[in-house]
Amino acid sequence: MADHRNGSTQPSNGKASAAGTGYSIDLNAFQSRLKTFYSHWDEHKTDLWGSCDAIAIACPPPSEDLRYLKSTALNLWLLGFEFPETIMVFMKKQIHILCSQKKASILESVKKSAREAVGADLVLHVKPKNDDGTALMDSIFRAIRAQPKSDDHDSSTIGYISREAPEGKLLETWTEKLKNTKVNLVDVANGLSSIFAVKTNVELTSIKRAAYLTTSVMKNFVVTKLENVIDEEKKVSHSTLMEETEKVILEPSKVNCKLKADNVDICYPPIFQSGGEFDLRPSAVSNDELLHYDSASVIICAVGARYKSYCSNIARTFLIDADPLQSRAYGVLLKAHEAVMGSMKPGNKLSAAYQAAVSVVERDAPDLVSYLTKSAGTGIGIEFRESGLNLNAKNEQIIREGMVFNVSIGFQNLQIEKSKSKNKHFSLLLADTVIINKDKTEVVTSMSSKALKDVAYSFNEDEEEEKPSRKVDAKAAEPFTKTTLRSDNHEISKEELRRQHQAELARQKNEETARRLAGGGSETGDNRSSARASTELVAYKNINDLPPPREMMIQIDQKNEAVLLPINGSMVPFHVAFIRTVSSQQDTNRNCYVRIIFNVPGTPFSPHDANSMKFPGSIYLKEASFRSKDSRHISEVVQSIKTLRRQVVLRESERAERATLVTQEKLQLANNRFKPIRLSDLWIRPAFGGRGRKIPGTLEAHVNGFRYSTTRQDERVDIMFGNIKHAFFQPAENEMITLLHFHLHNHIMVGNKKTKDVQFYVEVMDMVQNVGGGKRSAYDPDELEEEQRERDRKNKINVEFQTFVNRVNDLWGQAQFNGLELEFDQPLRELGFPGVPHKSSVFIVPTSSCLVELIEIPFLVVSLSEIEIVNLERVGLGQKNFDMTIVFKDFKRDVLRIDSIPSTSLDGIKEWLDTTDIKYYESRLNLNWRQILKTITDDPQSFIEGGGWEFLNLEATDSESENSEESDKGYEPSDVEPESDSEDEASDSESLVESEDDDEDEDSDEDSEEEKGKTWEELEREASNADREKGNESDSEEDRKRRKAKSFGKSRGTNLSSSMPKRAKLR
Repeated sequence: MADHRNGSTQPSNGKASAAGTGYSIDLNAFQSRLKTFYSHWDEHKTDLWGSCDAIAIACPPPSEDLRYLKSTALNLWLLGFEFPETIMVFMKKQIHILCSQKKASILESVKKSAREAVGADLVLHVKPKNDDGTALMDSIFRAIRAQPKSDDHDSSTIGYISREAPEGKLLETWTEKLKNTKVNLVDVANGLSSIFAVKTNVELTSIKRAAYLTTSVMKNFVVTKLENVIDEEKKVSHSTLMEETEKVILEPSKVNCKLKADNVDICYPPIFQSGGEFDLRPSAVSNDELLHYDSASVIICAVGARYKSYCSNIARTFLIDADPLQSRAYGVLLKAHEAVMGSMKPGNKLSAAYQAAVSVVERDAPDLVSYLTKSAGTGIGIEFRESGLNLNAKNEQIIREGMVFNVSIGFQNLQIEKSKSKNKHFSLLLADTVIINKDKTEVVTSMSSKALKDVAYSFNEDEEEEKPSRKVDAKAAEPFTKTTLRSDNHEISKEELRRQHQAELARQKNEETARRLAGGGSETGDNRSSARASTELVAYKNINDLPPPREMMIQIDQKNEAVLLPINGSMVPFHVAFIRTVSSQQDTNRNCYVRIIFNVPGTPFSPHDANSMKFPGSIYLKEASFRSKDSRHISEVVQSIKTLRRQVVLRESERAERATLVTQEKLQLANNRFKPIRLSDLWIRPAFGGRGRKIPGTLEAHVNGFRYSTTRQDERVDIMFGNIKHAFFQPAENEMITLLHFHLHNHIMVGNKKTKDVQFYVEVMDMVQNVGGGKRSAYDPDELEEEQRERDRKNKINVEFQTFVNRVNDLWGQAQFNGLELEFDQPLRELGFPGVPHKSSVFIVPTSSCLVELIEIPFLVVSLSEIEIVNLERVGLGQKNFDMTIVFKDFKRDVLRIDSIPSTSLDGIKEWLDTTDIKYYESRLNLNWRQILKTITDDPQSFIEGGGWEFLNLEATDSESENSEESDKGYEPSDVEPESDSEDEASDSESLVESEDDDEDEDSDEDSEEEKGKTWEELEREASNADREKGNESDSEEDRKRRKAKSFGKSRGTNLSSSMPKRAKLR
């Protein structure tokens, strides 16, 4: 018998050990699994076991090769050991085993257990050492023929594993007799696979321990080793890494795993691949090529470990200075991998899991579908790949609780078109071991992160120039390390790293924008102006509906919303909605006049009317005037018409708003089993309409959404979880309110207002101030007590809101809400800055996914994922404020301008934008973005060919202009405001600059006055006076270039030697 690592040297309770051997069989496990084997055989005899009368399993001799055989798997599953050169034949009343004397002495211990478990007698056929076993085989065949035959067949049916070729003299003899004997042979591999598929708790524990070892090796050894090799630029072959990793698996203590080395083994030799040659099959081999970690390199690592013969697997892909295609493909693969695991629930088909991955790729990257692997993994257990449990498009098997899968999916042979390096071809692979539980899918290898930020490494590609103050020898030049980043040059190094990261972001952003424009997918938003559908308004359907005339005077029909005017002796009705304005006036003779102006097609600002399309040749009444001596009656008429018109316009406006709403799902109220999560005494913004006294309400979290309601029946708002795009919780610190804010995907109606932002808040202190009397003493006991009460109230309210938020986050963490990715976000106050996004100055705060201002109305919520670029405008020396322009990925959407940001916030905003991977530019002018975006959408090809967004790169533009005037021929939208802007706007706003010459004149004046040592305020005052006196005169072109070069030479930081070698950095 093979000396397998599963063995236990000491017998214990429930185990039987053969005399003189160190092997013991767990009798309890043997009995339980033998019962399972026979009951499964009886239950699925026809569909999985081929109606066989006997099952013959022949285990081959031991081999040095790593292989997975079902015969060996059955030995390990049933007995806990591998019994090589052993033939087992299972029949209904007998179990025959042909083996050597040593194995027979071990198997003697299970005779009683077999009889008690299934009522079968265990018959051992001991083969002498030099015997071929023919006689013993004949006796087994006689026993098979002697038992009753199923289904009235003339001959017996024997099940065997057809795919396993016989090895060794004993098995060859057995196979020859099996085929020459007059019996029916059927393959029973599917039956064995079905038995092995669902694992017991003991088996799952072994798999979890194997997964723990696998993950520990990947996280604590493989990743650390790769970082060390890359950081020190070592030359290490794939095969060397494979050998070192295998040694660590076989010695778990090296990665702090407290597992016995005797119980562990490898599933396969660890796989390391890089340098453009990839094989995503588990049979792949680590070759002798050196590990490749140049720019745009991909490294695939796969590790598999076994614990007590149960397998586990993990695979990760590492990206070195990733190309945009690599980053995009990896992001899509990560989503597909999560989709597969998310769809693997008991009762689902295996094909549905693979289809979930295909759907993600088709949605997010249809161009990559053909590169997706044809399988998303297999079942795993004693066998590394359990046949019949492939996760592919054709497998209709049902997932059951207790199954375990190796979810392995990848992209094969992708290609970077413009690259000529060894990394032109690349593949990506992700694999995890997953256990199917009743309520959720458990990823037992999740301890090793596969998030893009944790697997992406970046190189410092920019070659720095030599310092002018001293020469650095190439051999003596030391590369960037973490130590130098903490040196005296910390600020310079930090700014340099930020600049390099921004350069990389610019490259990625231009490629991404070019792909989007080329694919026609850049404009996916709503049009800026859309015609509002309006219903046809009719006062009276026929003449008989008109009220009987009383007097020839203006009448108001409130019921039919009509105004009847006396014209030529008849009462002519007009619907009040077609009246534009109504006014009255009185002359010196006490005559009162009523002037009614109607909405006429073709006049400016008149609403769209469907009747003008129906009757294109009609003549319309534009206005009518009436005279009266009764001033009181005239006043009543005017007031009645205005009131009726206001009501109708408000109703039609609300009806039009509701017509554009997206239909929401119905709120499922919580029942007695699930009590709603409740937060009381909240106010809502926007507030409900009506003139009554405003009252607070209660917010409740139900099964699929929130409901806010007050004691009034008509004041109710439902917010579905599926409609929430962002959720924010902002506790009161320096503000007067604590709030919950929901930014929605689609508009809803709050009262009669259509909104995408709904906020619930509580005032933590009274927003009033005592203005009576003098100033109170700072040591006044009443004042101190009042302040303490306010602090206690604020803390109490913040805690109540925090408790509500935590409970809702727990609710959103349940499996049914995984696809929504909802979680309350909290603003990061330390990163906030003041600015003017609308009309007033507010404090704007970033969150992890947005830029928000939630105190003042209108609210500001900007999703970072929707931002294309950010342009920081009016940035320059001497400026106290600057502006931030946010350009969205939807070019049909107006840019967002945040004005008057203090210059002291500039560095903090740059750092925040850089850490969130948002590309920003700086300019000295405010740009005409409406014209720029129109130019881009009208001619995207010119935009792409002109370098994309690089026309905003101030440093690149200036450096090119010094060498050649050809740079002006590139794509450069005008950064001058339209001439139609008023002179008042130009004079009141510092942000509007008429021409570039003015800017250059200011630069020249600044340079010329710099040596006199005057303050910036004095220089600005003198420069403005000089401009008024001599207009826009400018110096010679040569002088301007010289001063511009001088100015930019001072602003640039000193660069390091260009001879420095490139260093790997983990971003």
